[in-house]
Amino acid sequence: MKRALWMVPVAAVGVAAARKAGAAASGGDDRAGDRWLTVTVNRPEEDVRQDGKLPEPLERLADRVDVRTRPAPGDRGTELAARLKEPTPPASASVPARLAGQDPRQEVRRALREAKALLETGEVMLPDTPPTTRPTPGGRLVGLLSRRSGGEGVL
Repeated sequence: MKRALWMVPVAAVGVAAARKAGAAASGGDDRAGDRWLTVTVNRPEEDVRQDGKLPEPLERLADRVDVRTRPAPGDRGTELAARLKEPTPPASASVPARLAGQDPRQEVRRALREAKALLETGEVMLPDTPPTTRPTPGGRLVGLLSRRSGGEGVL
């Protein structure tokens, strides 16, 4: 009985992988992998796009990204969404590319996060550097994670 229980998650992973492979093989939308990356800003839409201009972090990427704004559900501010105009190559979305900071979507995530911070507080808060008082292996790891977290959206 116990032996059979470990097969349930393995089978679920196999089914999920097969569905994903089937969806990729069927063609479908060539932009399916380039989802809109969205943040909710606690500001009215007029403040988000003042005079029709984007916030500065997104303005730097204006020639490479599509940006849209709309009211957030429940009257809770504005949804600010962006995605790359050009489809992301599969190699740049791989785990090694993401760990190396070479995924172009990381720049969009960082710009959205900075735009949200600027619109809501007027500044972008950054972690203290150096993260520790001595250069230890643990301190180097914390520094690496802090630098990478902005592009991935999580720490």
